Amino acid sequence: MKLEHSFHVDDDVDAAWDVLNDVRRTALCMPGAAVDTVDGDDITGRCKVKLGPITLTYRGQATFIERDAAAHRIVLEGQGQDGSNGRASITVVANLTADGGRTRVDLETDLKLTGKPAQFGRGVMADVSDRLIGQFADALAQQLAADQPTSGELEPSSEGDLAPAEPLDLLAVASDAVARRSAVVAASLVCALLLVIGTRRASQRRSRRRQH
Repeated sequence: MKLEHSFHVDDDVDAAWDVLNDVRRTALCMPGAAVDTVDGDDITGRCKVKLGPITLTYRGQATFIERDAAAHRIVLEGQGQDGSNGRASITVVANLTADGGRTRVDLETDLKLTGKPAQFGRGVMADVSDRLIGQFADALAQQLAADQPTSGELEPSSEGDLAPAEPLDLLAVASDAVARRSAVVAASLVCALLLVIGTRRASQRRSRRRQH
């Protein structure tokens, strides 16, 4: 299943590349998502999903296949599992391009599902992912408006700077019936989006530590 999304960042493409690769900022924009470890190009993460009074935590892993700072392009592959209910594997391609004084972010997602999540059609998955990415883009815009970065690179945030992630309220982005059966899909989409645009700095920081 292939999904496509686009949104704009109110900054030039180089500055947007730095902002979108800051773990602290992107984590604050993604409901329920958190990065646990970064080891070279390999990442592990988790996503908390709230279904009414119940909070569930999904874990997954991802690997950077391509990170091209000159072309402002990232390719990431990841996977997650909901116990015995099903598995989700995902490939995300992110491209940043200049659009006047702004930056256009294009996401191409190839989502493969097995088990219960595979019962949903493309329309349901597109609707859920549209709302999730819309929430992310709105939260990111608010951050940039409140604290517009100046020229030069942002100071990398430490792993300890990340606040505990608030659970993703799945009922807010899908109907009750869909939410109860698509938690792993929503969690995979959230974690994939966070991982694909939010861990380059952490990876660079880990590499620098190894060099010392």
